[in-house]
Amino acid sequence: MSVYQINKGVSKPIVFKGLKAQYIAYLAIGLVVLLIAFAILYICGLSLWIILPLILGLGSALFFLAFRLSHRFGEHGLSKFFARKQLPEFLVFRSRQVFIKLKERNYGN
Repeated sequence: MSVYQINKGVSKPIVFKGLKAQYIAYLAIGLVVLLIAFAILYICGLSLWIILPLILGLGSALFFLAFRLSHRFGEHGLSKFFARKQLPEFLVFRSRQVFIKLKERNYGN
């Protein structure tokens, strides 16, 4: 008798230490940007006493923001949040002609 493995977590989002889905990528991209910023500031000749607290502070803020967004919105919630903000609150029609012409055009009357 052959034995088949069952993949139980196929449609579940990727989770790493509490970060869900795209927030892992946001954190990784942010860390790469901070590394590049550190290198640029160091090459420009800024003192390490200025660069290190700045980069560490921004890195801490990045971690805090990524975990906060991950826990607040979940896998798809952030994109839904931004999509909801783009919807108009109300529509104003000063005349019914829009709907009358729409009805005539669709039904061929």
